[in-house]
Amino acid sequence: MSTITLVTGGAASGKTRWAINYFSTCDNVLYIHTDKKLSEDIRRRIEFNNSKNDVMWEIIDDVSDPCELIKDHKFFIFDGLATYTQRIIDKETDDTTTITYEQKKKIEARIISDVQSMMQQVEKLHGDMVIVTVETGFSVVPEDPRLAFFREVVGVVNQRIANIAQEVFLSASGIQFRIK
Repeated sequence: MSTITLVTGGAASGKTRWAINYFSTCDNVLYIHTDKKLSEDIRRRIEFNNSKNDVMWEIIDDVSDPCELIKDHKFFIFDGLATYTQRIIDKETDDTTTITYEQKKKIEARIISDVQSMMQQVEKLHGDMVIVTVETGFSVVPEDPRLAFFREVVGVVNQRIANIAQEVFLSASGIQFRIK
């Protein structure tokens, strides 16, 4: 049986470290990184764990279409949902300050559909996946309308993915709390 796990928390709260440790002794892990370049600290942590546990992982940076990558592995880390959300927002609109409610809902639906497709593909492979995201619920609404829009979309997407994931963890100060 597959397990889809969401780990959420603030910036630098230990989410990625926890995701890496979750699969640290597993071979056949695909680390899907949606930002331009994986930080040197994270890359070294993965390489250290791989060497210590005699396992091999594949790391792919700058991923804009993660669904196409879910095919040849057993374990997956999707890092991160918030960065992927920003990529889709950038692709779908030039100006979030003039976006309509319907356009916003369309963007949210697209992101949720993409993540659900990944989850379904992982389940077909009888694999496991950890999805890393940023928790937006602890912050004030930013004055910048673009940041407020991003925060709102990520919040909706996080809620939906948390509801359909089998496990959800909250990361705070390097400690992870199981909340589902």
